[in-house]
Amino acid sequence: MIRNHRSELLSDNWYILRKHTYEFRQQDGEWVEQVREAYDRGNGAAILLYNKAQATVLLTRQFRLPTFLNGNPDGMMIEACAGLLDEADPAECVRRETEEETGYRIQEVEKVMEAYMSPGAVTEILYLFIGEYEAHQKVSEGGGLAEETEDIEVLEYTLDQAMAMVKSGEIKDAKTIMLLQYAKLNGVV
Repeated sequence: MIRNHRSELLSDNWYILRKHTYEFRQQDGEWVEQVREAYDRGNGAAILLYNKAQATVLLTRQFRLPTFLNGNPDGMMIEACAGLLDEADPAECVRRETEEETGYRIQEVEKVMEAYMSPGAVTEILYLFIGEYEAHQKVSEGGGLAEETEDIEVLEYTLDQAMAMVKSGEIKDAKTIMLLQYAKLNGVV
């Protein structure tokens, strides 16, 4: 599909940004040179935490600079719990992130899908999970890690409230919308 691929490092500051030059074979068989940049931040995993008995979901709210730069007035985003794999198994990643961000220690998680969130510019694939939480699994207040300068607020909504927040635009995060829709369509909560 491609040939004569060359890569040039543009930045290795926060994550890796590379410029790629290659020849791409089009549907008509003609080879055409293309130049694209790709941002490599590693792969990630996200989880929608739900409590079936209460018909609730746990979400988080935190500041996201890119959204602020692109018109989100306060930069705050409501999201499903998520994090980078850091060489970990995706299921282990969501268990770790759940405890760090929400304070709940869960064991059972179910992978429901994988998705490239911005395949035109970012290499990341997200592994999306659901997992049930119950009150007795709370082991801390959560809020994220101080060494990662995280300041995360834990939110609990009914699934119907969360879906209404998607409709109103209060929830704009793609992974969260996908997981909430999965939960609604599949009767998870």
